[in-house]
Amino acid sequence: MPLCGAAAQTQAASASEAKNAIIPLPLNPTISAEQRLCGAKTASGLGFTMLRAAQGPTPADTDYVLVNYIGYLAANGQVFDQGVGRAFPVGAVISGFSEGLKMTAKGSVARFCIPAALGYGAQNSEAIPANSDLVFQVELLDYKSAAEVQAMQGPGMDQEDSISQSKPGQ
Repeated sequence: MPLCGAAAQTQAASASEAKNAIIPLPLNPTISAEQRLCGAKTASGLGFTMLRAAQGPTPADTDYVLVNYIGYLAANGQVFDQGVGRAFPVGAVISGFSEGLKMTAKGSVARFCIPAALGYGAQNSEAIPANSDLVFQVELLDYKSAAEVQAMQGPGMDQEDSISQSKPGQ
């Protein structure tokens, strides 16, 4: 039903104000409370929810992964990190993130609820206060063994460059 008269003018004014609103800096998006929860837990205390499950093998500690991710604080949803097409070794990240990756098949999207003990513990880490529980949404695009990454290397490339240049599914 179309709006008429004062209601239409009010809606047009609100739309114009929103379009011209200044975005406060720094840009600190927050994630809603329902997206900071996980439905299951491992024996170590890692929480997880598979948002899009895929079938197949999962990476090991020595593998290199290619992921899209967003990391935020469980307490308030404050985003502290995100990456698209990021490559790194599974065993070179905080233990809760590593454990979660090793449960995730290629093509999956998962949420990991990482207690402080499996994260940074009592240490501050840039935007992450000490003793913070963390949440990550992670899409596993691809992974390769260290040997596969080494075989893909060209002159002057390191292992992380090699996997980030590989195409998902290869």
